[in-house]
Amino acid sequence: MSTTSSSAAAVAEGSAARRFWIAASSREAAFATYTPFLLSLAAGSLRLDSFRHYLAQDAHFLHAFARAYEMAEECADDDDDKATISALRKAIVRELNLHSSVLQEWGVDPTKEIPPSPATTKYTDFLLATAAGKVDGGKGSDKMATPFEKTKIAAYTVGAMTPCMRLYAYLGKELGVFLKQDENHPYKKWFDTYAATDFESNALQIEELLDKLSVSLTGEELEIIGKLYQQAMRLEVEFFSAQTLEEPVVAPLSRYRDPKDKLVIFSDFDLTCTVVDSSAILAEIAILSHQKASQSGSDNVLDRTKSADLRNSWNMLSNQYMEEHEQCIQKLLPPEEAKSVDYDQLYKGLEVLSEFERQANSRVIDSGVLRGMNLDDIRKAGERLILQDGCRNFFKKIGETREKVNLDIHILSYCWCAELIRSAFSSVGCLDGVNIHSNEFTFEGSVSTGHINRKIESPLDKVEKFKIIKSDLDSITPSLSVYIGDSVGDLLCLLEADVGIVVGSSTTLRRVGKQFGVSFAPLLPGLVEKQRRLWKQEASIFKARSGVLHTVSSWSEVQAFILGNDSS
Repeated sequence: MSTTSSSAAAVAEGSAARRFWIAASSREAAFATYTPFLLSLAAGSLRLDSFRHYLAQDAHFLHAFARAYEMAEECADDDDDKATISALRKAIVRELNLHSSVLQEWGVDPTKEIPPSPATTKYTDFLLATAAGKVDGGKGSDKMATPFEKTKIAAYTVGAMTPCMRLYAYLGKELGVFLKQDENHPYKKWFDTYAATDFESNALQIEELLDKLSVSLTGEELEIIGKLYQQAMRLEVEFFSAQTLEEPVVAPLSRYRDPKDKLVIFSDFDLTCTVVDSSAILAEIAILSHQKASQSGSDNVLDRTKSADLRNSWNMLSNQYMEEHEQCIQKLLPPEEAKSVDYDQLYKGLEVLSEFERQANSRVIDSGVLRGMNLDDIRKAGERLILQDGCRNFFKKIGETREKVNLDIHILSYCWCAELIRSAFSSVGCLDGVNIHSNEFTFEGSVSTGHINRKIESPLDKVEKFKIIKSDLDSITPSLSVYIGDSVGDLLCLLEADVGIVVGSSTTLRRVGKQFGVSFAPLLPGLVEKQRRLWKQEASIFKARSGVLHTVSSWSEVQAFILGNDSS
């Protein structure tokens, strides 16, 4: 086993460093990767003046980083820890020398002072204050009385420095793949530095040190390190966001498109925004409503169906749906895979699925399963509905910025009850400005009758609603559309949008799409390629029915692409 693999095994799941990275990377790593600076850098379209400015800012940061290492070494009590910190500091000095040589190659005097930007100063001040022991009301390392107190400051300092090392190693790997597409990439040396095994070894080394220094700390002290780690990650994002650019960049989309044009965001709800499907939740509410009525002796208000029989009915309906849905998918697939997207044939194929969905809803209505639900119970269930990681933050950011960035947001959903959707968004403060297009239960007073006001129950219903909204907006002002979805029911809308984004890992969606000539590609490489095309002044960077859908691993990627990070 190599040294790097052995070290990686040491920084395993359960270690403090690993936990802190997992907690921070789901948001901040995506926000950093999608900054205009790094997208332009990856595409090779970044102008040299911008890169020189970045190197100068990074040099300011690295000087502070080296000084923080010195201060941590002074606080460390263990000789091995001191030696590790010293070795890491020497690696930073080598990185500074690389910066100087690159600047000299491009005719820039590295001794000529370029003042630090506010974002750089904010980050370096944070690092040096942490290294000085000014953490959570601390009294400073110079006033620490015991070796243990000083070791704790060393742990805090390493905790604030580790995110930089791990993030740069992550970026080196994530963005370094673009060198394979361009052997003459102008920033090859930068990518090679951070994608190198030596840099990964340094990142693992500081993570091992953080784990070792954390062993003797209390839960409260570990929580402080976690906060320092998160703060350092946010400052990294702010640092990259603050880099100066002169060229246009494809992200964030809200800034790329013409400000006079409307940005229209469409999203599915079930399993796109939520962790579980709403139909099962609504069925469970109905079953429990019957159960409560039976226990209270008020069966005359509801059908006298036993809750156990009702549950069996729902299980039969659910199993039948799953079985017949797969049969329907098999039926609509063409015998041969299309070489390019065949939208018209896909539309015809999904007519079969649309008819199936309507029949399935009719069976549920006829069963009486949805009868007897109290509106308050539905609202409470909506409030408890768990949204996908990052989804809540995205919709909150939409609410805060939609008027400023000239943006509309629409939910297009098969959900049987729009009130459940409204409650889900309202409970997390995200309802403001969200237009919900879904089905509705019919009620007598506040109790459901078992019938559904059927508005959107098929792929064809969804895409027709999409087209109506888009057409109405385009009649007033030009618009750029994004659709976010997870299933076959979203496929037509995903293709009709200027940008189609797929969340989740539905194999059925990919199987159907691929058979009709649809391509699925990760969003980041897609944006880097679009940035290259923008640099070459090619038209139609984002185009409806292109046949290419972009996949993401989290809603943080969606936010980073459309709106930018929280400091944007």
